[in-house]
Amino acid sequence: MTVTHRGILVAESRRPWRILETAHAPAYYLPAQDVRTDLLQASATRTVCEYKGTAAYADLVLPDGTRVRDACWWYPHPAARYADMAGAICFYPQRVDRCTVDGEVVTPLRSAFYADWPTSWIAGP
Repeated sequence: MTVTHRGILVAESRRPWRILETAHAPAYYLPAQDVRTDLLQASATRTVCEYKGTAAYADLVLPDGTRVRDACWWYPHPAARYADMAGAICFYPQRVDRCTVDGEVVTPLRSAFYADWPTSWIAGP
């Protein structure tokens, strides 16, 4: 798994959490240790998932000052069932230049809300 923006490798992981939600392609949450957290700046945005709990968001801020608002989110204190993924970070593929899964470039969704990571091997609704 990789996330890049403007030629900068923002995240790279071989140990993501693959999360499946009804009628969606997978979303991948990367361990914070595999993300350039020095490029993230917490934002005021919060959302609530009925299963995982309250999500916190961050802007991606590059050294040249480029800012991508709410590029990613995580669950600081997820519901007990999701406790293992506390702090794991998920990026919106449509807000950064490139996300890959096993070397394949993800096809970003047109939706600004969902952060699915569709690839060619995903079939379904």
